[in-house]
Amino acid sequence: MYHRTRIRRTRIRLVATVAAAGICALGLTACDSGDSGDTVTDKPKAKASASATAAEKPAAEKSGTPDVAKVGDTIALKGLEDGNKLDVTVVKIADPAKSSDEFTTPGSGKRFVGVQFKLVNTGTAAYSDSPANGAKITDVDGQQFESTFADITAGPSMSSAVRLKPGGKALGWIVFEVPKASKTDTIQFAMNSGMANQTGEWKLS
Repeated sequence: MYHRTRIRRTRIRLVATVAAAGICALGLTACDSGDSGDTVTDKPKAKASASATAAEKPAAEKSGTPDVAKVGDTIALKGLEDGNKLDVTVVKIADPAKSSDEFTTPGSGKRFVGVQFKLVNTGTAAYSDSPANGAKITDVDGQQFESTFADITAGPSMSSAVRLKPGGKALGWIVFEVPKASKTDTIQFAMNSGMANQTGEWKLS
């Protein structure tokens, strides 16, 4: 059962990647998001209450080191096509995460880490993707790990085929398999199965 699930997961990843590449090949102007090259942003989107408070403070009190996105923060991201935009929030972390069934378990010397994402379509076009394909977790040594297929007891998994109209929302867990000795440091997310020019990054530790 687990082997068949792995194969299905791999097919989903390949189809999503090929589809994203096809979008660029068929419409180069549509894939131009206005950015010159790839960028990684770790600046959180200002919260309404925080913005109001900041507006009341003197300029001298506003200066200092810019905030870095952490768990609970939202980052605004762009996709490959005009009109593709998401507000992405890392809601919770489950580390270690426990499998919800007896058949799916991490490999020897490894553990599951779950990250709950909330996606809100803030663009003018429909959003269609397999979000887990665009997520990666990094440890303090710089090792990166891609998502794996697993359901955990923390809650429902993110759908492998999310389709959102403008204003639509999606919430779910994305699971990673990392060495037990690794200390997680950051989580990254990019639209279009990870092929978008803009990547969001959240600090975990």
